[in-house]
Amino acid sequence: MRRRSRRRIMRATVELVDQYGYAGTTLGDIAERAGLARGLVSYYFDGKRLLMQSATHRMMHLTLAEALDGLPDGASADARLAAAIDAVLGLALEHPRVMRSHLALILDPDVGAFVQDPEQQQLGSILRELLREWGAADPVAEHAVLRSALMGGCIGVLLPGASAPLAPIRADLFARYGLDWTMGVPPQPEAPERPRPVRCDAEELRRAR
Repeated sequence: MRRRSRRRIMRATVELVDQYGYAGTTLGDIAERAGLARGLVSYYFDGKRLLMQSATHRMMHLTLAEALDGLPDGASADARLAAAIDAVLGLALEHPRVMRSHLALILDPDVGAFVQDPEQQQLGSILRELLREWGAADPVAEHAVLRSALMGGCIGVLLPGASAPLAPIRADLFARYGLDWTMGVPPQPEAPERPRPVRCDAEELRRAR
């Protein structure tokens, strides 16, 4: 019963934040959507911020698990890692309000430290196992790198006023892990061109002024 109630609360949180945003969603709204007493929400979750974090992590690990379950039996480690990257990056497009709220909260130094709740631990466990299968020398350390890269990718897609298209962000991640563009769910048929940054030395910059 306790587990079922927690899941209903987290599912209701995602649904409401998708519709109304984080600021426009109250704990009372969540309790009503979940069909539970308001006090139960506070009993299971210590505040709206922690509830939002857990609900987003649950959405992420369920989406990731579903993407992996949809692969054919015997899918390669590369194919599984590609599906995982696409699943997480795709959430930025499918649930922009939820992902934007989640990222804003965990990056805000005034709201407290990042909490490794059970939902986040399940997500991390899946990603570390994928990296182990892929051949990472240190899956724990590589997980920290991948987690940061995925977070940065989602921020790039969601950044208000300066958002980047998904294709080049995905291309960079796929290149890091040596994954073929056609794996997973590519956002366009061909990989985008990745021009190299142009270097200018101090003298060239001075003459250009």
